[in-house]
Amino acid sequence: MEYRNLGKSGLMVSAVGLGCNNFGMRIDAAQTKAVVDKAVELGINFFDTADVYGGRGKSEEFLGQAIKEHRRNIVLATKFRSPMGEGPLWGGGSRKYIFDAVDASLKRLGTDYIDLYQMHAPDPVTPIEETMRALDDVVKSGRVRYIGNSNYTGWMVVESQWVAKSERLTPFISAQNQYNLLDRRIERDLGQVAEKYGVGVLPYFPLANGFLTGKYRPGEAPPEGTRIAAMGQRAEGVLTDKNFEVLTALEDFAQQRGHTMLDLAIGWLASHSWVSSVIAGATKPEQLEQNARAGEWKLTPEEMAEVGRITRRPE
Repeated sequence: MEYRNLGKSGLMVSAVGLGCNNFGMRIDAAQTKAVVDKAVELGINFFDTADVYGGRGKSEEFLGQAIKEHRRNIVLATKFRSPMGEGPLWGGGSRKYIFDAVDASLKRLGTDYIDLYQMHAPDPVTPIEETMRALDDVVKSGRVRYIGNSNYTGWMVVESQWVAKSERLTPFISAQNQYNLLDRRIERDLGQVAEKYGVGVLPYFPLANGFLTGKYRPGEAPPEGTRIAAMGQRAEGVLTDKNFEVLTALEDFAQQRGHTMLDLAIGWLASHSWVSSVIAGATKPEQLEQNARAGEWKLTPEEMAEVGRITRRPE
């Protein structure tokens, strides 16, 4: 397993991480432990969850139980901001909520500290200065080691970094956003911002909700139990003729080089210099082996250019 600096920090994370949103929702505590143990065996050290995953707290609880014997050797990342209860005091980026949320996550995770604490989404009603100062305080308290953001645009990251620099506060070292072969929107600004400001990008949905695995075929209903099948009418926006056309071209590209579509989806992301770790979910230990192997494919500049041509969409 390859390890990389998370942004310009000294924190080393595996090139392929484990997304833990299935814990407590699609798999139980015993299955969670089996997946976590296999991840550690494969050298995966980056575990990403959130307080809302698994139904408001279950993912953190299951993950906390599973990592006890591995705690010193992993990077534990979680998120806050999404509503964890009713009313205005149960979500957001205010000082009050951040202090409450970090303590609640620590309790559920059964640990004294969180390696990477991420704001799950922007909060339009709280000044960024208040959020950054509160996060700086939880870092100084020892409860959090590093901080990151999720679903921020490029300009939001720049503003946050400017506030941290001008006020001498702890800066964000990571940005977690949706990014895959079918959704390259972050390249318009966030990718360049990440390189400029030393922020490591953590792509989520690397398989585009499973579409890039190749398990879906034109004119056929999504297999029962799959993520896209659960999307209902929203699946129509994924199962389009254009997406299937792109998928076919990508499958041919991968096969010609002796790789699977999953290899290409994850390997392509990991081949970007500003990507620190690709967050891929798993419900079975064998899926982790495939994900870890996929991260080993380093595409050449010529191959990256060809994939870019195949996946390019009109502006």
